[in-house]
Amino acid sequence: MSYERLGTGATAVGIRVKDGVVLASEKRVAYGGFVMSKAGKKVFVIKDRYGMALAGLFADVETLVRVMRVQLHQYEIENGRPLSVKSAARLLSVILYQYKYMPFLSEIIFAGVDEDGPHILVMDSLGSLIEDDYAAVGSGAPIAIGVIESGYRQDLSLKEAEELAVNSIRAAIKRDVASGDGIDVAVITSEGGSERAYPVA
Repeated sequence: MSYERLGTGATAVGIRVKDGVVLASEKRVAYGGFVMSKAGKKVFVIKDRYGMALAGLFADVETLVRVMRVQLHQYEIENGRPLSVKSAARLLSVILYQYKYMPFLSEIIFAGVDEDGPHILVMDSLGSLIEDDYAAVGSGAPIAIGVIESGYRQDLSLKEAEELAVNSIRAAIKRDVASGDGIDVAVITSEGGSERAYPVA
């Protein structure tokens, strides 16, 4: 079962450039033809070095973020060092696969910056894991990815990548009824993570 069958929707994107990663998502929480909230948070910075952008069933989105916050904090306490971004993504992939018979209805972009540089990894609800320079998930992904592909270059500055991510979400909002009501952005660099919000227009 996919989250589209439940009538939920969202648009989230991630972009990797040499100086860091940018994650963005819109704020609408919709079920079927109903807008349940205009203030849903779907982009998160975790421990100042990881980030998650998610689309799907909102309860599952919140649960997965809480699980990862606890797991990553526990690892640091027990080992005295943080997990690499790829290892953290693999941990989430294993967690998702453990629930394959009753999966979390979500698509996830996991990102971060570590000693090896910036990373963007995209996964489905069963934990399939692919690293790429950019990704889009959710009901508005086909629109958002077209905007990103038309404007992406590997030499983009972090500010240009943020503008591209915001523009891709705005395009999806205009054409996907399940997306809307503002844009949340997370930017992660080697110096830490920050979050900010943009209006739709």
